[in-house]
Amino acid sequence: MQRVYSRRNVVARAAASAVVLTALPLRAQDPVIHDVQIKAFKFDPKVVQVQIGDTIRWTNQDLAPHTATADEFGWDTEEIAKGETGEVVVTKDMETSYFCAFHTHMKGTIEIL
Repeated sequence: MQRVYSRRNVVARAAASAVVLTALPLRAQDPVIHDVQIKAFKFDPKVVQVQIGDTIRWTNQDLAPHTATADEFGWDTEEIAKGETGEVVVTKDMETSYFCAFHTHMKGTIEIL
């Protein structure tokens, strides 16, 4: 017996599929750790591209202590001494411009993809 598909049924099924697909997580892979080196009083890379749920890890290679601090102070790694690391987990609403609280000329950017 042959099934008959009406336009209404096809549209309804397509709409139902779209609802199911939007309920699925947008990310198919596990969260990633993105490393940013602090050296010569600069963040390297200066721009880091991330996705929500990823972790950004700053490692201080300078003698002086540093921070990675959001421009509006929404997040902060606190002091990172030589050889140590600081981390933040990327969230949907996080600030994306940051600086070092000890050396305000040091600036970086987070791009959330």
